[in-house]
Amino acid sequence: MSEALAYRWQPEPFRPAWWLPGPHLQSAWVLARRKRALVKFRRERLQTPDGDELVLDHVDGAAGSPRVLLLHGLEGSSSSWHMQEMARAMTRRGWRVTALNFRSCARELEPGGRGLPNRTSRLYHSGETEDLGLAIRTLVDREPGTLLAAYGISLGGNVLLKWLGETGSAGGLAGAVAVSVPFDLHAAARNLESPIGLLYTHYYLSSLRPKFASVVARHPESGARVDLARACRARTFFEFDDAAVAPLHGFEGALDYYTRSSSLGFLERIAVPTLALSSFDDPFSPPAVLARVRERAPAAMELHLTQAGGHVGFITGAAPWRAEGWHVSAAADWLARLLKAKMSRVSPIFPARR
Repeated sequence: MSEALAYRWQPEPFRPAWWLPGPHLQSAWVLARRKRALVKFRRERLQTPDGDELVLDHVDGAAGSPRVLLLHGLEGSSSSWHMQEMARAMTRRGWRVTALNFRSCARELEPGGRGLPNRTSRLYHSGETEDLGLAIRTLVDREPGTLLAAYGISLGGNVLLKWLGETGSAGGLAGAVAVSVPFDLHAAARNLESPIGLLYTHYYLSSLRPKFASVVARHPESGARVDLARACRARTFFEFDDAAVAPLHGFEGALDYYTRSSSLGFLERIAVPTLALSSFDDPFSPPAVLARVRERAPAAMELHLTQAGGHVGFITGAAPWRAEGWHVSAAADWLARLLKAKMSRVSPIFPARR
């Protein structure tokens, strides 16, 4: 880039909370947190071209102010701690927020804590970008000229980076942040086959199994594709994805699903300013993958790596009741600098990748 340097982003160093040593305690802390309503959402149901619906949760604000689209992780929702914390951080800066809940998620916010399942047999997965594209097009069309950025964690971050690579500079986003992305889904799945990794797997499969069983019960035709018995016996993500996720969504198997859905293969085509935050001790992704990410990261991507932090952990604070997500403040600061530069019509130049 030939423009003058707009800013050099340097976040505060991440200092792990002393009472959460190691990657697993950092990663598990948020999973153990009870969901809290830190912001008040306005719910919208957006109709999809295939006759289903997407659940969007909005935090309104001043007309014309920037908007940030939030994408949650596997089996998360807009009520997850990560999404609530980020929504609060964004609104405190005067920005508006929209949380995209992937299909079959966020039903706990319905009256009575329940709600109708999605109408079709299609759910969501790590490489499904059509729903994200619909949400972004809808927001852009409603408010042309308004700055729109996106923030995704884990699975949501992978979806976001893949979509950015698919669309290049034509998608309508001013910038994006992705945290703890499993860039290589096959490597991530295999990395979680360790004894402690299977604990994470059990946690997620405990909700995914009944969800897929419900799909098969409501849509018998999907039973011809999904091997439900094998999926219910699965102990690893590879086994579950091979039996359920891949065949339900038209992939030949887990390997085909991982190959076609991993954001690692789309990074080089990302053309909008993007920040990727990851930790070398992330239990979901081996360090060797981050070396490959560094090699493929385009000029538009700022890759910031920490030695510790776990998987979307990055918890700091002197005590549990003072716990804060370092990545939340870091992402908010990066977006603030980017959006300020955009509003000033100055093209930011990013420092050398770390």
